[in-house]
Amino acid sequence: MRPDAPAPSLREQALRHIRAAIVYGRLAPGEIHSAPDLARQVGMSVTPVREAMLELAGRGMVQPVRNRGFRVVERTARELDATLELRMLVEAPTIARLARTLDAPALARLRALVEGGIEAAAGDDLIAFLALDRSFHLELLRHAGNRRLVDLVDRLRDHLRFYGARPADGAPLRAVAAGHGAILDAVAGGSPAEAEAAAREHLLLTRSAWAAAGDVPAAR
Repeated sequence: MRPDAPAPSLREQALRHIRAAIVYGRLAPGEIHSAPDLARQVGMSVTPVREAMLELAGRGMVQPVRNRGFRVVERTARELDATLELRMLVEAPTIARLARTLDAPALARLRALVEGGIEAAAGDDLIAFLALDRSFHLELLRHAGNRRLVDLVDRLRDHLRFYGARPADGAPLRAVAAGHGAILDAVAGGSPAEAEAAAREHLLLTRSAWAAAGDVPAAR
């Protein structure tokens, strides 16, 4: 979401709430949830929630279960690693090519997303943070001029999980938010190598958080 974007529709609000709940493990893998139950959880009517769940099913985050609702798709450690590896292969070199190529208005829009993400992380607002995190990465990648690449990264993000990576002090979330600033600083004033290194370090933080939380084996 751009900082000056119009207010999200009810379907978009439901989508953000449910997506964040899945990514951060509040809706656990393998659980089945009906649209009415989820509507009560997010505090809105059933129709936008059902629409959001159908979209998430199309993106591979949930599976419809006849007469019961939707099952949260389980991801193995190997699948998570493979997804992160694909993001690394696609995003890091693309961000490197963007070094020193963005104009002042583009940098200002991205900076607003970075600052919004830092604020959301400081307030432990997972829903807002996840939306801003997604917006930052996709907005940055759009400047490469490859819509298929942006769509690929958008869908890969839906396959990642951040289970158990948010202890009481919220440090990992704040570290991820700070990583956006490091990427933007490198793109704005650094060399392509520095921009790529910042992107790789940022993506590896997610992998380290999984390992620390015990969700996946230590990095090979």
